[in-house]
Amino acid sequence: MSQIALPLSHKGVADPDRIVVGTANAHVVEALRKPETWPFKTAILSGETRSGKSLLGRWFSALGHGELIDGADAVNETELFHRWNRAQESGTALLLISDADGWEISLPDLKSRLGAALHLEIGDPDDDMAASLMESIAMQRGLALGEGALTYLVPRAERSFAAIERLVTTIDRLSLERKAPATLSIWRDALEAVQGPEQSRLF
Repeated sequence: MSQIALPLSHKGVADPDRIVVGTANAHVVEALRKPETWPFKTAILSGETRSGKSLLGRWFSALGHGELIDGADAVNETELFHRWNRAQESGTALLLISDADGWEISLPDLKSRLGAALHLEIGDPDDDMAASLMESIAMQRGLALGEGALTYLVPRAERSFAAIERLVTTIDRLSLERKAPATLSIWRDALEAVQGPEQSRLF
C-alpha cells in the first residue's frame, strides 16, 4: 500500500500537523469518512501512544462529521452517558478516543451502548509505513536523514509509532550535538541509545 500524508485541514480549519496513512491506519481513515455507517453513529478509536489518534480525531472534527471526545476513557461515565444520549437525540455522530489499554466501563447502561459501537484500532506500522513515518518526522524537524538511512534503519527499528519517533528525535539530537550530518555512526548510536546495543549491530 502506498503511503500518503493526510493534511489535517478542511473548510478553513488550519492545522499544520500531518499524519502518515498506511496499512496500520488506512481502515480508520476510511471509517472516519463515513460516520453514517457506524452502529448508532458511534465509534471508539484506540491505539498505542503517538499513533496519531488525536490527529485523526481533529481531522474528523474538522470535516464537520460529528462530535469528538478525546480521552473519553478519562471522562466521568455518567457525563459520557449523557453526551451519548444527546448525540443520539440530535443524530450527531460521536467519535470517542480511548487512551486506555483495554477500556473497562463500569456503568452498565454506558457499557451496553458503547459495546455496540464501531471499534477501530490503529495497528503497528509495517516496513513501508515505518519508512514513511521516519521521513515525515525528519521533515517536520528539518532533519536530513542521509543517503541510505532508511535502508539501514527500517529493518532495525522497533515497530511502534513511539519508538520510531524516539529514534528520529535521537538522530536529530546527536546530529546537532556533534554538529555533523546524520550518517552511519549517528544512525548506529541512535539505535543503541533507543533500543540497546544489540539492535544496532543486527543484519
